[in-house]
Amino acid sequence: MTYQDIKISEDATYFLYQGKLIFGRTFKEVLKFHAPGLAPVLDVSGAYHIDINGSPLYTERYSRTFGFYCNRAAVIDKQGHWFHIDEKGQRVYTQSYTWAGNYQENICTVRDKNNQYFHIDLQGNRIYEQNYLYAGDFKDGYACVKNEKGWKHINTQGNDLNGKYFLDLGIFHKGFATAKDEKGWFHIDKQGNALYKERYLMVEPFYNGFSLVTCFNEDKNIIDAMGRKVLTI
Repeated sequence: MTYQDIKISEDATYFLYQGKLIFGRTFKEVLKFHAPGLAPVLDVSGAYHIDINGSPLYTERYSRTFGFYCNRAAVIDKQGHWFHIDEKGQRVYTQSYTWAGNYQENICTVRDKNNQYFHIDLQGNRIYEQNYLYAGDFKDGYACVKNEKGWKHINTQGNDLNGKYFLDLGIFHKGFATAKDEKGWFHIDKQGNALYKERYLMVEPFYNGFSLVTCFNEDKNIIDAMGRKVLTI
């Protein structure tokens, strides 16, 4: 049995292997197993992680635990402090936050006591000095952040990707991102240039070369990467 073979019940209170309850018990809440084979659980003693044998990883108990990503898991202690532990259950860094995300591409977004967002590396060190009103996860080397000027993309060193700001912004997917200006939503390339002149009420990322968009009259169309309408849904 590998951790990928273990499923969770519909009510998320126990684990299943080949459709049958394993570990001989139920919990108040469980989340999925993640590499390296650990899952967050909650019972009367508190929140913690178990291995694929159902054994606790450590004796500490938290208010809440989350899944492992990049061998790091976010936890909340009984005082409401957020931080990350490693796959041995050890605290990774000394700082505490009012919120912490999941590591993506070995980088994680956090929020401090002043409600400022920034990113930290696997050791808990800031990767840049700037603070933001919001900072999202990294994907393919870039993240969306917001400051007083608006939304922009940064790279893993914290530098601007293209120096352009938008009213709203999405992550890059296969080289293109969703963006919003005063006229509506559209798609941009890594230089921050619009792929087409049309604007929409809502757009989805491109999926194998095509995107579902919602017009301002709420019609839904499929467009290609040139912005050409291919189909009306």
